[in-house]
Amino acid sequence: MRAVVTRVKNARVEIDDKINGQIGRGLLVLLGVGPDDTEAQADKMADKVCGLRIFEDKNEKMNLNLAAVGGSILAVSQFTLYADTSSRRPGFSHAAKPDVAIPLYERFMEACRARGFTVEHGEFGADMQVFSQNDGPVTILLEV
Repeated sequence: MRAVVTRVKNARVEIDDKINGQIGRGLLVLLGVGPDDTEAQADKMADKVCGLRIFEDKNEKMNLNLAAVGGSILAVSQFTLYADTSSRRPGFSHAAKPDVAIPLYERFMEACRARGFTVEHGEFGADMQVFSQNDGPVTILLEV
């Protein structure tokens, strides 16, 4: 499981020109699922994302996590994180098929909610437009 996590001042995802999910301060999480990923990995990814200390404290040090700043999560499925880029035209055979990916994407979001966070989201497989006002910018790559 792979994630690109960006600290944001705000973010939203639109589908057919309608807002599907929207947050203020928090984390935009682009989540990719591999074919061999498990529920345990989804839980571990949620733990990593929710505990990531990338918000500044009063001394301007990245020392605070999402809970400390009252932030939210916008989770967007992103199969392209498993792109095979050995040629100029990426292939996506290394990404999980929907029957594996959808339940693990949903498991990740539920695990974040179980930790007390508001989680907004896109729609798996939809043509989405993602907007974000990056804060910093701070962007972290995670893999479990």
